[in-house]
Amino acid sequence: MKKTSCWKHSLIFFTFFVSGCSNLFSGVASQLADGLSHSILNSRDVATVREGVPAFLLMIDGLIKSGVQTPEILISAADLNGSFSVLIEDRERLKILSSKAMNYSEQAACMSKSALCNARLLDFSEFEKVVSGLSEKDISSAYSLGVSWVGRLQANSDDWTVIAELNRAKLLMERVIEIDENYQNGRAHLYLGGIETLLPALLGGRPEKGRLHFERAIEIDNRFLLSKVIYAEEYARLVFDQELHDRLLNQVLSADPIEEGITLSNQIAQEKARFLLETSSDYF
Repeated sequence: MKKTSCWKHSLIFFTFFVSGCSNLFSGVASQLADGLSHSILNSRDVATVREGVPAFLLMIDGLIKSGVQTPEILISAADLNGSFSVLIEDRERLKILSSKAMNYSEQAACMSKSALCNARLLDFSEFEKVVSGLSEKDISSAYSLGVSWVGRLQANSDDWTVIAELNRAKLLMERVIEIDENYQNGRAHLYLGGIETLLPALLGGRPEKGRLHFERAIEIDNRFLLSKVIYAEEYARLVFDQELHDRLLNQVLSADPIEEGITLSNQIAQEKARFLLETSSDYF
């Protein structure tokens, strides 16, 4: 059976919808943003949140076009556009959203005077030098750009010119981990795990290295149930380990999804876990 895409089906991008909410209104309406962010993060109604995201994206674009721009707002806009892409199937819309996310991340890097400004235009050797020189003050821009880059790759998986940029996204995420692997509760490990398990070992993938990234992400934040779902989908299915696959997913389903700040993500994880278990016998 053909392996499904990590970013298209694991719903990892949805977590960045909630991570960007509170930053969006910085200096504009922070009290409203705090309440909205809290409600979304802790919502048990996934369907309502999904239906509300498009209106939120229009509001973001309107704010930015009206001149309300800071690095934080641009990074939030990038995160939110990237996260919404996981909820749509139309390839052209996916490309539009991922392009917007990438542009917002690049604008944020330039506005914050990061060395990553216009880094996509550098040849790879120069890009490596820029990334190796990043420090803690650059981590927000580096992480946002890395996430947006992965989204761009996912949306343009049929374009080998874009796929050739994979090592740049990987390099950025590896640097984020070197600076602070606990940033965003270790989510960079999930992205690197997904990158390493894109292909089986015979075709150049490094699934065992991916496994280590997934396990480290779980160690850093065991209550973030989506980590186990992605581990099951991207590693266990790739190496045909049904015992690990089913064990991870059953752990997700038996867990209490209610957790301050990640209830919504956990609800999504349980939805996905049910689907993967239902198709387990057919896959393996």
